[in-house]
Amino acid sequence: MKAHTKFKYVDYLWDEDKAATMEGDDLALFLYRSNILGADLRITNYGGGNTSCKTIEKDPLTGVDVEVMWIKGSGGDIGTLNRKGIAGLYVEKLHQLKKVYRGLDHEDEMVGLFYHTLYDLDSRAPSIDTPLHGLLPFKHIDHLHPDALIAIAAAEDGEAITQQIWGGEIGWLPWQRPGFDLGVKMEEYLKAHPGIKGLVLGSHGLFTWADNAYDCYINSLEVIEQASDYLAQRIEANGSVFGGEKISAIAKEERIKKASKLMPLLRGYCSNEQAMIGHFTDDEKVLEFVCSNDLSRLAPLGTSCPDHFLRTKIQPLVLDIDVADDLADEAALKSVLDAQFETYRQGYADYYNNHKRDNSPAMRDPNPVILLFPGVGMFSFAKNKQTARVASEFYINAINVMRGAEAISKYTALPRQEAFDIEYWLLEEAKLQRMPAEKPLSRQVAFITGAGGGIGKAIAEKLASEGANVFITDIDHDRAQSVSDSFGRDVSSFATCDVTSEADVEKSFAAACLEFGGVDIVVHSAGLAISKPLEDTTQGDWDLLQNVLVKGQYLLSKSAVRVMKQQGLGGNIVSIASKNGLVAGPNNVGYGTAKAAQLHMSRLLAAELGGSGIRVNTVNPDGVIIGSKIWEGKWAEGRAKAYGITVEELPAHYAKRNLLNKIIRPEDIANGVFCLVGVLDKSTGNVINVDGGMREAFVR
Repeated sequence: MKAHTKFKYVDYLWDEDKAATMEGDDLALFLYRSNILGADLRITNYGGGNTSCKTIEKDPLTGVDVEVMWIKGSGGDIGTLNRKGIAGLYVEKLHQLKKVYRGLDHEDEMVGLFYHTLYDLDSRAPSIDTPLHGLLPFKHIDHLHPDALIAIAAAEDGEAITQQIWGGEIGWLPWQRPGFDLGVKMEEYLKAHPGIKGLVLGSHGLFTWADNAYDCYINSLEVIEQASDYLAQRIEANGSVFGGEKISAIAKEERIKKASKLMPLLRGYCSNEQAMIGHFTDDEKVLEFVCSNDLSRLAPLGTSCPDHFLRTKIQPLVLDIDVADDLADEAALKSVLDAQFETYRQGYADYYNNHKRDNSPAMRDPNPVILLFPGVGMFSFAKNKQTARVASEFYINAINVMRGAEAISKYTALPRQEAFDIEYWLLEEAKLQRMPAEKPLSRQVAFITGAGGGIGKAIAEKLASEGANVFITDIDHDRAQSVSDSFGRDVSSFATCDVTSEADVEKSFAAACLEFGGVDIVVHSAGLAISKPLEDTTQGDWDLLQNVLVKGQYLLSKSAVRVMKQQGLGGNIVSIASKNGLVAGPNNVGYGTAKAAQLHMSRLLAAELGGSGIRVNTVNPDGVIIGSKIWEGKWAEGRAKAYGITVEELPAHYAKRNLLNKIIRPEDIANGVFCLVGVLDKSTGNVINVDGGMREAFVR
């Protein structure tokens, strides 16, 4: 067993047995080291930091041994890094770039020249950090953004503190934007200070190294551990952080209630240029900060590390709302938010106009990404759930940095001009322009009932595949959770919901708002079918059908419209009705009447809600036997009896009776829903029949 395996402030994740299977394969060990470093968010956050290794390879043209550097490519994440995510470059050619480097005014042209140094033609695009690794002599290098190190790097006297902690074993370079010039300066610093085991970059992060993967890993952990221990001692000695508590956080249940109530309003404000998805956290570190005396001093300073403010914007919006306010007076609340958002947007415009260069890209969305509510927590809004969540995590990193810097000295943020030059860097703009086109339903949240299986599940799968976040509801908890879990992190969430219960419906919408910021699409797919003649239809049968199909649609629509109007973004309501709402068939009085009511309710709501940009449409299935939950029960027996055939003959019977002779499946209904919400954006009050063609069900 190797030494140095016990740490208090970081996780030691090196698995001896697993590493042994990679013995002699430096590239595999480099990827392994990267992944376990990225698994600990105290070391670096999603997409942050960079790692590299150097190996000896055969030049494909000369057959001569050459040194090649393998490094995380642009836009990657070390926690999930694999062979496809790295770039391989000739080390000697990287050094030769020094001969053509024309100085700081020509930094950006060097990125294009990196491609002339590629050894591996299948490389990921080389990142701006390439020369920071390539010009150093070490075989394995970690560039990380641990909160403890950035706290030191962002402290007013960070260089002196670095010397105090490590006594010269760790070097210091003042802030400079990453690029070729910084790589040259790092190389020169190493020559002037041989024997150091790492380097702190002011306001930025940490470089550590070694000549094998394990020693590099241990070196990184040890330096972070030492910094963390130093900060912990100072924080304990101070007795309080952030100037102590100014207000107390309200109880957990009340925090969640206020957050879910406020979310759709905030989402509407943050989406006035383009729709955003939300995230909320009341993490104890967030509450400590937002409830502190120093919040008003520190929050406007903004963050220090470029990785932080690129994802969180230059500074947050601190909501000036009384935590005791029950938020019931929406008009008064909007008046307050109107003023606060206008002030923030104007402040961002001033920041842009005061610091823009002649060639700066156009000003981006001036709305905040991070919003702090004293006593309640933190909201974040971005183009998708993952980006909003990661922004939240990065701001927690920034809070940790401010806590540490204030404990040992005084926190300093990047100068505004430096921050602007990073945010509006032409290379960053080029990276944004290379992002793949968004899917049709990106930035939208779909709330689907009866989504634990059958048609509802197929609808959820279709909408998610087209970019939507999906909120799964079903009366069966386990089925709802199973479907939600199948989508993976940041795509879906769920709630158990009985659509006949107003309390359940309201609770489920509150949960969807808390999870994603609001709701844009509501699909009422929950249902059941009872096929009986009039004489055999009981009052219980009638009430159950009316409650689930009709009352459920009414309750869902009422809650949906409230949220959609708060957001001010329009919306879609789609009901899954039935051919039986149009066609008078035998032994079907309860079901057919309820479906007809669903159809007409949709028409009524379409007429009422069009002025608010809320579209209401209907999809009419017929004969969805395969994969449908309805046909698991007695409905199949009832229909078979009505048509004088066996249950086993039903699929063929239904296929033969439609004009196209097609079997209708749940995914066909899902395509109908997508058509209404993702394609026909000027259609409301419409009915789409997905039945293979039934003459008697033609709407016109």
